[in-house]
Amino acid sequence: MVNISRLFKNEDNGGKVLPLLPVRDIVVFPQMVAPLFVGRPKSVSALSSAMNTADKHIFLATQRNANVDNPTEKDISLIGVIGTVLQLLRLPDGTVKALVEGQVRARVRKFIQTDDYFQVELDPIFDSIVSDAEAEALARSVKERFEAYAKLNKNISKDLVAKIGSFTDYTKLADVVASHFSFKIQDKQRLLEAEPIERRLNLLIELINMELEVFRMDQRIKNRVKEQMEKTQKNYYLNEQMRAIRKEMGNEDEGADELQDLEKRIKRKRLPKEAAEKVRQEFKKLKLMTPMSAEATVVRNYIEWIISLPWFERSRVHIDIAEAERILDEDHYGLEKPKERIVEYLAVQALVKKIRGPILCLVGPPGVGKTSLAKSVARATGRRFVRLSLGGVRDEAEIRGHRRTYIGAMPGKIIQSLKKAGTNNPVFCLDEVDKMSMDFRGDPSAALLEVLDPEQNFAFNDHYMDLDYDLSEIMFITTANTLPDIPLPLQDRMEIIRLPGYTEHEKFNIAKTFLIPKQIKLNGLQPEQIAISDKALNLLINRYTREAGVRNLEREIAAVCRKVARQVAKEKTDKAVRVNEAVIIQYLGPPRFKSLEIEEQDQIGMSTGMAWTQVGGELLFVETLCMPGRGQVMVTGKLGDVMKESAHAAVSFVRSRAELLGIDDKFYRKLDLHIHIPEGAIPKDGPSAGIAMCTSVVSALTRRPVRREVAMTGEITLRGRVLPIGGLKEKILAAHRGGIKKVVIPKENEKDLKDIPAIISKQLEIVLVDHMDEVLPHALVLGEGESLFGKHDVPFDISSSRRTKPDEHAPIN
Repeated sequence: MVNISRLFKNEDNGGKVLPLLPVRDIVVFPQMVAPLFVGRPKSVSALSSAMNTADKHIFLATQRNANVDNPTEKDISLIGVIGTVLQLLRLPDGTVKALVEGQVRARVRKFIQTDDYFQVELDPIFDSIVSDAEAEALARSVKERFEAYAKLNKNISKDLVAKIGSFTDYTKLADVVASHFSFKIQDKQRLLEAEPIERRLNLLIELINMELEVFRMDQRIKNRVKEQMEKTQKNYYLNEQMRAIRKEMGNEDEGADELQDLEKRIKRKRLPKEAAEKVRQEFKKLKLMTPMSAEATVVRNYIEWIISLPWFERSRVHIDIAEAERILDEDHYGLEKPKERIVEYLAVQALVKKIRGPILCLVGPPGVGKTSLAKSVARATGRRFVRLSLGGVRDEAEIRGHRRTYIGAMPGKIIQSLKKAGTNNPVFCLDEVDKMSMDFRGDPSAALLEVLDPEQNFAFNDHYMDLDYDLSEIMFITTANTLPDIPLPLQDRMEIIRLPGYTEHEKFNIAKTFLIPKQIKLNGLQPEQIAISDKALNLLINRYTREAGVRNLEREIAAVCRKVARQVAKEKTDKAVRVNEAVIIQYLGPPRFKSLEIEEQDQIGMSTGMAWTQVGGELLFVETLCMPGRGQVMVTGKLGDVMKESAHAAVSFVRSRAELLGIDDKFYRKLDLHIHIPEGAIPKDGPSAGIAMCTSVVSALTRRPVRREVAMTGEITLRGRVLPIGGLKEKILAAHRGGIKKVVIPKENEKDLKDIPAIISKQLEIVLVDHMDEVLPHALVLGEGESLFGKHDVPFDISSSRRTKPDEHAPIN
């Protein structure tokens, strides 16, 4: 053992200065040889410095937190071991492998910071013995417990046990024994710091006892698992013996009845050749398995799925075009174009006697009857109806199924829905096809490509079934709210049928014909017990709902029926409750929406645009203010990039027309323009408000009011051309609902006017324009005989803008 006094004899005041090597996840004891892998630059420098000295000494101290890569003084334990570097090997990756041997304990007096590493000034630690008798007794106890541990742990050799048994130095005994146990780092550091020797031996005994108990517990758990496995093997062997004995005696085993029933069902089931061969192979494997084994359950479930699918079972399809038209009209009011396309589809199927054809995709706002239209198709053709909601589906396995290697694997939703339908030619409604998303588990929309492709779906292969299944007999109908959210490859496989929002007239008839009778029945009323006036119904439509469909309208009608049901149940009378406008306000509270949204007076700098939303059209107001400034253009109202660019294009066009419009051509140097679109919490984007923003800017600069009864929509270019826009029908319906009298639209949208209901187009003056110069005379208030462009020549003839006659573009309703 190294003499402590000799180590410190040449140092003044007992302090010895050595390089510091902070170590992680290890505590080095005296007499212990340990390999260390060192990679931190400071630690490598400390080892190099130690190797350059004659005695190769270095101070080894454990870090308090092993996760700290650049430890400071507070991160290093103050008590450690002076060690000797026995060997140093530099590895190719820049790290160093060092072999060190602990010598004696030492305590840090102070840290000395150098450029490359820490140095420490050390004080020696001398072991003291309070009682020789107590120390001897504790030492014997340590040796006995180490022998007991060696009997349990076969990795400890008998030579080591004999060597430790011969130790008479208590300090050496404690250090050597502690180095052979995998105690926690905190516990090892406590052992290193413990003084006097009796306290260190006591702590060592406690830790050895705990380690012995943990080791015995681990052995008990292993023995228990081994016994359980032997028991399982024994049960399997006995079960096989019992099966063999019963077979010799002519008796059937426990699972025979179940297997016989399954075999009968397999023989009765008509299956394709590939599926029949697969079932025979799996059933043969099942008969050789123990009934209670996990593998037998997996095989049995697989066979059950195959024989429960409708491989050849189909509904008898009867397509009577007149009857189909009657059912569609009976279930849905309006929707003439979608119903016409569906009837055409059914007529083609009746003639060619083959279902393979386009997949229909019904696109429209919530509540317009997309899913119920699919149900009506099933009723009209005599097919079963199956609905699968794809909203929130993110896993490809939801469509294609999981492979049988996974625990709890099942077929995909397509196969599951067909089992539920019981036929192989139902009307299959894939609802909310635009609400799918993708993540690390795959893209379900990509899995649908095969399902919805008529050229591929005759051999759809589910991962679980691993058999080709013919989906070509199924009539697929998908629904969506917005088309851009559907991936383009999926759109390419479907025929898009748009379902626009309902007009107020259509909502009125739907409520009268469908919703009111339905809610009267659902709320336990008789038709003679409630009478809702036409004015009350119009109030519900215009002032209590604002939607493209009728879902909220049905909720409001249901609320009214509940109020009436309560009154009837309370008063116990058969007298009819008459619901008028006053009663509606009493039942439902004040109206939630204004009936007329246009301004009461013509305003300077305020124009009316039209916007399309997922729930229909809306009026969009554009405000512009001029303020003294330096030509800054501010655009606010939570607008998207496209809309902001439209605003700047409109301002640039006005600057190019400043002289024609009678505006100071230096206005952009003297004035700031602030363009704002109210309802700033609602995001807005798109180019169709371009002409509305340009009109608002011209009005603010010329101080001419904008006509409040005029609404407009169209994209503007830098040259003032008015480009076509989308969603025209919804926008014009919103303008009519808001009390607008004149609508200005791009001339290229003339083709879309045929979709406007006649009852709407009769009440609006629709102006078709090609250029912004044609818009301004219709939008701005001008004096009698006054010309907006003064004496200047106008590049476009204002009289050339077309106005539709009342019934010119109106279809017959």
